[in-house]
Amino acid sequence: MKNIKRMLSALMVLVLMLSFSVPAFAADRSELEKTIQKTAAYLQKMVKEPQVSSIGGEWTIIGLARSEADVPDDYFETYYETVKETLKDKKGVLHGKKYTEYSRVALALTAIGADISSVGGYDLLKPLADFEKVTAQGINGPIWALMALNNGTNGTKEICQRYVDEILSRQLADGGWNLSGKGRVDPDVTGMVLQALSNYIEQTAVKTAVEQALTCLSNLQDETGGFSSYDTNNSESVVQVIVALGELGIDLKDERFVKNGNTLLDALLSYWNKDGSFSHTGDGESNLMATEQGLYGLVSAWRNLEGKSSLYRMDDVTLSVADGKEASGEKQSDIRKAEAIAEGKTFADIQGHISQTEIEALASRGIISGVNEDNFAPDATMTRAQFASIVVRALGLPQKEVNQFTDVKKGEWHWSAVGTAYHYGLVSGKTAITFDPNGTITRQEAASMVTRAAKLCGMDTELEEYAIQNMLTQFGDYPSVSPWARESVAFCYQKNILDQCDWNIEPNRNINRSEIALMIYNLLDRAELL
Repeated sequence: MKNIKRMLSALMVLVLMLSFSVPAFAADRSELEKTIQKTAAYLQKMVKEPQVSSIGGEWTIIGLARSEADVPDDYFETYYETVKETLKDKKGVLHGKKYTEYSRVALALTAIGADISSVGGYDLLKPLADFEKVTAQGINGPIWALMALNNGTNGTKEICQRYVDEILSRQLADGGWNLSGKGRVDPDVTGMVLQALSNYIEQTAVKTAVEQALTCLSNLQDETGGFSSYDTNNSESVVQVIVALGELGIDLKDERFVKNGNTLLDALLSYWNKDGSFSHTGDGESNLMATEQGLYGLVSAWRNLEGKSSLYRMDDVTLSVADGKEASGEKQSDIRKAEAIAEGKTFADIQGHISQTEIEALASRGIISGVNEDNFAPDATMTRAQFASIVVRALGLPQKEVNQFTDVKKGEWHWSAVGTAYHYGLVSGKTAITFDPNGTITRQEAASMVTRAAKLCGMDTELEEYAIQNMLTQFGDYPSVSPWARESVAFCYQKNILDQCDWNIEPNRNINRSEIALMIYNLLDRAELL
């Protein structure tokens, strides 16, 4: 009888063990799927019309497309049409310096089944074959070029290998990577590097570098299962490592990445809010950038658990989106140029200029004018009074009579514009009573003024220190940005309002007329005022 009881007890223990272990794993998956659905719904509510943008654009598209969340078919179709229109408007040049724009858009379009070799008449991967321009952006350039080329149809083996070698050459002594190539390892950047190198793991040098980086990341992981960048625990760092493990085919429960019983997924979910959003830090405040990354981090984890292809291995995506019959990008450009010339909206000295489209658009609206009837002088500087006048016209602000400055006299052409700009807090004086209307404007001063204009337009211009650091440290000369301008410069780069200069900010250089036109155009575009 005792033996029978012992056998029954042992059997009950075994049944209990099975009943708790199997459903727990299933429950994890079930809860993860529900979380993905809720975050996907939140993003669709917040990003109703995804744009070509690092926030409110491609990362939302990638997360939604690589999940099995409920997404209306026309959501992706609308984004595709937006990309085509953007390419046409910009004559195929998404950015003159920042080539990650091409990579990001190429990945998003690949995720929705688009033919990225012909989008509005343009091949999105062609610019990524330019090694010098891609690497001029810093390590971000080759990282994302590799990611896009590996998913594309015309990425050559030679150029990909050059990017691999370039990335390997930038590995830090601790085994990881960062943006500057100096100082501490950044888990975000290290995670992204591992994602890019995952397709080359069979190479001895790559395998060695990857193993060193994994050891480095394991050592950096804290007891919550998460990571810190710039001394701040944040969700984005966790996401990039989750995706890295997914691309490398490493289980999320790998003992190297379980700390105090907490996995990377546990750490990521600690930033999740009940409305479906994610927080950047543990403060509970929703952050769109964090939510976009949070979604594709969840999707990567889910694909890992389900044994599906990883987030960026998109061989499972069927080509389903392609251009119909339409004029090529070059032909469309010729048509726009002819229309602009016929309507007197262009200038002889901006033909073929990188900011031609933006200058013509502002000129057609009476926001900006040339130095004379035929010329715009794109490389000339602009005075503080001229800049104030342009911003006031761009925002359509009611005129205000303000007698604040002794060097801005009533009756002078700029008197009303300067007073109006000052009234609305867009500009300040050089002193309490002088404005210096004929003085020039530096790039950081222009960024500060445009950021104030953005705030007046209802845009959220406040950035956390982490976001400021993350944005500015991409540039070699970021220490030369004045403390008072750091947040404004970072905001303008985050929103792709301010152009970069060979991967430098050049904050103290006088800004020229074409750069100002580009900034004002981009501001109006981001604020949806065009």
